[in-house]
Formats: sequence, C-alpha cells, structure tokens
Amino acid sequence: MVSIKDVAKHAGVAISTVSKVLNHYPNVSEATKRKVNEAIKELGFVPNAVAAALSSKRSGRVALLINLNTQRQAIDEISMRYLSGAINRAVELNLDVITVFFSMIRDKSLEEIVRYLQSQSIDGIIIFGMSTKDTVLHELVESQIFKIVLVDAPVINESTSCVWVDQEQAQYDVVKHTIQMSRYHYKKLLYIAGKREAYVTENRLHGIERVAEEMKLELTVRDGDFSELAARNITLEAGEDADIIACASDLMAIGAMRALIDMDVFHPVCGFDGITLMGYAGMQMNTAKQDFAMIAARALEEVNRLLTGGEGEEIIVAHTLERLQYLDIIC
Repeated sequence: MVSIKDVAKHAGVAISTVSKVLNHYPNVSEATKRKVNEAIKELGFVPNAVAAALSSKRSGRVALLINLNTQRQAIDEISMRYLSGAINRAVELNLDVITVFFSMIRDKSLEEIVRYLQSQSIDGIIIFGMSTKDTVLHELVESQIFKIVLVDAPVINESTSCVWVDQEQAQYDVVKHTIQMSRYHYKKLLYIAGKREAYVTENRLHGIERVAEEMKLELTVRDGDFSELAARNITLEAGEDADIIACASDLMAIGAMRALIDMDVFHPVCGFDGITLMGYAGMQMNTAKQDFAMIAARALEEVNRLLTGGEGEEIIVAHTLERLQYLDIIC
C-alpha cells in the first residue's frame, strides 16, 4: 500500500507538505502542489486517514502517550506523576484527555496511528519519553498532523514543542554538590548512565564530563540501561575502586547503594529524578529532583497554546537538589 511517506519521498518534499496539499492549505506554491499531485497520481495514492485527520473538525482532545515500563517490578512512579499532573491541569483548562501507551501503537504504521488517534477525536498529543529509536513517532512529529509536546525529547518544529529540565546542568549540579558536601578529596568517579537511545542520556553525560574535567576526576562510564539490577551488578564489579558513584536515575542509585551495603563498603552515591523510593534506600543520597507533575502540567499548557495558534518552542523547567530520607516521605 502506498503511504503518505512514499508520496513525500517521490515528490521530494516533507510529509507535512503533502498533508497541506491534500487539505488545500494556503501558502503552498503552485510548483509544490504540482509536484505532490503528480506524485499522488503516479503512485496511485488514495488519501485516507491522514487527509481525514487534517480536514475534519477538531475537538481539542489531547492524548497522553506514555512509555510505561512493564519490565520491572517497582511501580512506575514517574509515569503516575506525569498522569496526575496532566489530568489535573486538563481539568483546570477544560481539556479532555485520554491515555495511550506506547505498547498500543508500537507496531503500527504512521497511517494506522493517525487513523487510531483520529477515531478518538485527538487534536493534540503529549509524548512522554520518545527515544531516538522511535522511528514512527518521529514521522508523526515530522508530519505536523497534530499539535505535539514532547517531554524529554528536544525535537521542535512549527507544531511541536519540547518541555524538560536542563539535563546537563542538573547532572552537573547534583554530582558537584555531593562532592562538596565532603572534605574527602575524591579522585575516581564511576558514572552509571541510562539508555543510550534516550535523549536525556547524552545530555546528562555532558554534565558528568564537565564536572569530572572541572574537578579533575578520573571518570569511568558504564551503561546501566536505567536498570536497578544492572547498576547493582556494575557496582559489585567496579564500585569498590571508585570514590564516588553517580547514577543517571534514582532506581540505579538504589541498586548501587544496596550493592555497596552488601559489600560493606561506603562511597557516596547520587541519583537523578527524586522518586519516593529513594527514601527507602537504606542510606541518604542526593538527587536532582524533577517535578514530574509540574512538567506534565506545563506540557498540557503548552499543547493548549499550540492548539490556539502558537508555534513550537523549547521550554526549560526548574530542577532542585534533594536529599531524601525515610521521615520525609512517610505519611
């Protein structure tokens, strides 16, 4: 079956341009219209859900697209906070929202995703945690069929905004703060990074490299895949030789700390996120805290702005440094 992507490639234009031609958008040159229409005719493309999605009356309904982690036993606290913040703000803005999980659309083509979202009367989408490997989601963003806000993915166009904390600065801040809390002269830093395909990973790694260079630390980087178990195993293998361990997530920091406790070795460990489970780790740890509910609420405000004619932009929200303990989190 010929897709809108095939038409765009054949005509040498963007997917969004094909969509605009199909739906008679203004400000498209006659030459471009001619190229697109010729490609449609030559390929035998039949406009379906893509054209319908753009030509139908919009309802202002927003889809919350969540990448729920089903591979670990610990509750996905971050996703729950995102949902809470987005839903509460949607009520205040009088926007209707639905929740869609990555697993529901993982094997669908662009046209199938558009058809599914259109069947739910979706006009805007907030995507939480799109990675560099989510090819079809990138196509969806590129198509500009919907107004989209990406959380933790710095991809921006006329119809797409990004909302996130300054990942590099937050990682730099929490590690430097942890070092400065002690009078000990640290020499070796073990950094347990997240998933390489996650946009946040590269940015956090820049922060680690910056603090290591500034404080003249010998830096070792290992990939932990945002896994508590992987971080535990890395720490069992390489943790004793390090003076300080920094982790790209709190779950990995918990895994690293528990490994050190089992080894009867003490090194400071710091995390990233600010999840409640940090208070149960057994030892206090610093973390760069993200207010996930606030981030989701801000994303809801941003998609509402896009739906009323705004253009996409990058939005940086604040992070804080926290040192969580058990008494801070019990009710």
